[in-house]
Amino acid sequence: MPIDSFRPQSWNAIDDIVIVGGGLAGLFCALKLSPRPVTILAAAPIGQGASSAWAQGGIAAAMSAGDTFDKHVADTIEAGAGIVDEKMARFMVSEGPARIHDLLEYGVPFDRDLEGKLLLSREAAHSERRIVRVRGDMAGKAIMEALIAAVRKTPSIRVLEGYVVEELVREGRFVSGVIARPDAGQSKNRVHFPARAVVLCSGGVGHLYAVTTNPWEACGQGVGMAARAGAIIADPEFVQFHPTAIDIGRDPAPLATEALRGDGAQLVNSAGRRFMLDIHPDGELAPRDIVSRGVFAEVQAGRGAFLDCTKAVGKHFPEMFPTVYASCMAAGIDPVTQPIPVVPAVHYHMGGVLTDAEGRTSVDGLWAAGEVTSTGVHGANRLASNSLLEAVVFAARIAENIKGMLPEPKTGDWGKKAGESDDLVTVEDSPALTALRKLMSAQVGVIRDRNGLKEAIRAIATLERENSRMRFHNIVTTAKLIAVGAYLREESRGGHFRADFPDQRKEWKHRTYMTLADADQVVAELAETAAA
Repeated sequence: MPIDSFRPQSWNAIDDIVIVGGGLAGLFCALKLSPRPVTILAAAPIGQGASSAWAQGGIAAAMSAGDTFDKHVADTIEAGAGIVDEKMARFMVSEGPARIHDLLEYGVPFDRDLEGKLLLSREAAHSERRIVRVRGDMAGKAIMEALIAAVRKTPSIRVLEGYVVEELVREGRFVSGVIARPDAGQSKNRVHFPARAVVLCSGGVGHLYAVTTNPWEACGQGVGMAARAGAIIADPEFVQFHPTAIDIGRDPAPLATEALRGDGAQLVNSAGRRFMLDIHPDGELAPRDIVSRGVFAEVQAGRGAFLDCTKAVGKHFPEMFPTVYASCMAAGIDPVTQPIPVVPAVHYHMGGVLTDAEGRTSVDGLWAAGEVTSTGVHGANRLASNSLLEAVVFAARIAENIKGMLPEPKTGDWGKKAGESDDLVTVEDSPALTALRKLMSAQVGVIRDRNGLKEAIRAIATLERENSRMRFHNIVTTAKLIAVGAYLREESRGGHFRADFPDQRKEWKHRTYMTLADADQVVAELAETAAA
């Protein structure tokens, strides 16, 4: 009997709220819901499987004397290439400073100047210094450590680690719970968690691609699950590639933070030529999609691409950027004296589950926050360091919305407390997932075209037919949505670049909205044309 045919065991009580994912959005939402009972289901020990823990840049918030919400919104809209939802962006930006103060109260040690004021940095496409950081490149790690400590001290939050959520349970038009597989997804048994509200905070899609800066848990399962439950998916074609992943053959690839370029580091090829100035007047500080294509072109041409920090950072590298320094030294590269080899890697997904300003999806009973969503604030290309901001702002809005919509339950002893994790099993890529990752990088990557996308969609359909595991179906569903979105959008905009349609087109200056049924219709049409 196939593993997926086993009937799920049932949890012996109805959880008030289940949060899927132990990253920044999930933990922050749980803390904001306190003292309301919450169960967090995390595939890995909290903090270890979350992209937010690896974020190096920081959080963008308009908090300096010369900065304004209007400036931050304007920069966000400019980076988003014409399709940012301005109303949603304004919600996010205006609530940013309050969320920074929340994080300070939770113990996040943001960098300060000698007077004790927050030290603000500048990153690409920002007109002001508004990035709140921790020790240069350790913001994500420090934020997560502080939130994990706060969660473990909060008795109303139960954390179950090593539970891979595979399915959203629907009763009529409502999501009424989730089904998860314990032991990091390796158990033969699945557990049903009924819930009055489900909050999806399952992260991004990076592991759908062969080269990514994301942990393996970020493989698109959340988007796939939501789509299979009937949720509307928005802007799936917009995938952001970070231009400066460190090219040392590691999976995931370590990241050379954008803050290095903000501090003056330059991109050069193997001949020492600084190539970005030929492509964009802002050079290394151009929007990420432009820099990624510039780096990709040098690598494809055989000239290689390198981030030269020797003059801008030099001997200060170890204390200013300890994470990047450690990654380089482990690979035998001394960034104090040597340029760092770099390559574009999938870093962030602007698309995802469509939500409103309160984090509600198109399916009743299901909320979502973080990278699994598409709120519209990023448009076609995320502005640097807006992702952590989006996660905390909308996680807090979800908490307020749930508190207002559902009556208070009785509190009780959850039994298994935060931190009592199950023994975890390392999950290696299956042959099917390895094939899918190579396919996505080759045909749905930095540069796309019609023929490659048609080939990718047909190959994805074949992989879907030949593999019956529930978890893989969630993953391949997300790949299908991304590929179909890219196939349908016949223009280039932000993180989506079509070699056969290299310019923006006025008729495409809008967001994409798609259901799984819509994507399957395109797959069927392409199958018919192939057979004809």
